[in-house]
Amino acid sequence: MNLQFKTKNCWEVIEDSEKNQVDAFCQAYKIFLDNGKTERECAVESIKIAEKFGFKPLSSYESLQAGDKIYVSNRNKAVMLAVIGSEDITNGTNIIAAHIDSPRIDLKQNPLYEDLEMAFLKTHYYGGIKKYQWITIPLAMHGIIVKGDGSIVDVKIGEDDSDPVFCITDLLPHLAQDQMSKTLKDAIPGEGLNILIGSKPNKDEKDKVKNAVLEILNQKYGICEEDFISAEIEVVPSGKARDLGFDRSMIGAYGQDDRVCAYSALMGIAETTTPKKTAICILADKEEVGSMGNTGMKSRFFEDNLAKIIALLKNNYNGLMLRETLGNSQCLSADVGAAIDAHYKEVQELANAPQLNHGVLITKYTGSRGKSDSSDASAEFVGKIRKMCNDNKIPWQIGELGKVDQGGGGTVAQYIANLNIDTLDCGVPLLSMHSPFEVAGKIDIYMAFRTYKSFYSLEV
Repeated sequence: MNLQFKTKNCWEVIEDSEKNQVDAFCQAYKIFLDNGKTERECAVESIKIAEKFGFKPLSSYESLQAGDKIYVSNRNKAVMLAVIGSEDITNGTNIIAAHIDSPRIDLKQNPLYEDLEMAFLKTHYYGGIKKYQWITIPLAMHGIIVKGDGSIVDVKIGEDDSDPVFCITDLLPHLAQDQMSKTLKDAIPGEGLNILIGSKPNKDEKDKVKNAVLEILNQKYGICEEDFISAEIEVVPSGKARDLGFDRSMIGAYGQDDRVCAYSALMGIAETTTPKKTAICILADKEEVGSMGNTGMKSRFFEDNLAKIIALLKNNYNGLMLRETLGNSQCLSADVGAAIDAHYKEVQELANAPQLNHGVLITKYTGSRGKSDSSDASAEFVGKIRKMCNDNKIPWQIGELGKVDQGGGGTVAQYIANLNIDTLDCGVPLLSMHSPFEVAGKIDIYMAFRTYKSFYSLEV
């Protein structure tokens, strides 16, 4: 592959037979998106898929051998999967790490109130969003409620055609003179993202609509107002993933950052059988808020379970074996990048800007401005991945996250690299990233899958 091939639109260069594979892969991917709109749902869906390919819980093994397929669920919000290799695990592992949380709106712990005979839920947004994008669109609620007796109620409202939906209201343009004079950043305050949920009163003299809503919730779920204290309800766009464009060359959907890479990484390890090096897939939570917490990439979840795997493979386990395994490992941080948008070309440096449907995206460094908070991969490791893609005829492109002084962002790469692991960002470029409706190119999605599948079996 030469530079000219790399920078062409992939629809021009792939064979017709592969185009059919692209469409089939992306059809299954859309179902994955529809079934997993939260990190909890995504973890459940990932395990269902893994079990179909023969993966079993790590806890079910008393020892491990080459070819065994295992998984571990971390508090129902993150998943680690592995296929045991034929080599000594201390020679290193091939790791792909993605995240399954996405920007959204969460309910506050004491959310329910009434104003002007309308019932609302107070919220706190999660991750980086443009608040105005979430106004006046149909919204759904997904999550769990832990009741006072400890029982758990699953919540999913707003996805079926027979369900109600919810929304955040906005001013009509006729009365929005003051609002429209503000910057986009300030026009919609965070405390203004309140969800409209009802307007029908009951017979109570005070808070008639609020109490009517509580009656409905009690009848449907058996919950009381205090149960919101121990609930995790996420508000997400209502609706399904869809083909985009007359040519159906793209997918538009909520949550593609970063479930597009998570699904590609999951399917890559699902199709991996007895590699030389143990293959590991990490689907982490909390990336959008800094990877903090016991389900995020900064937790000891990955290290602890890698240690368990080593202990089941080798006698007389000690901590040095874990450190040796980590130091000999290599990782692709599977996260999305910002595809250049024809309407906003000025924020990108064109020679280093990724394009939709031009192949999987390799990003040597992320961070902001002077590479702050970046994991900057070595030239040697970038060269290794470049060669792997070329050898397997996988279209790829190089890119970075905008102009140097424009802004930037990070991924889980830095936390994995801090474990003394060679790490490189490699994923799918998106348009409208962090919006309620993100856009990905179908060929980029499929080429990410092919890249990850090749990497799991990489021998050097």
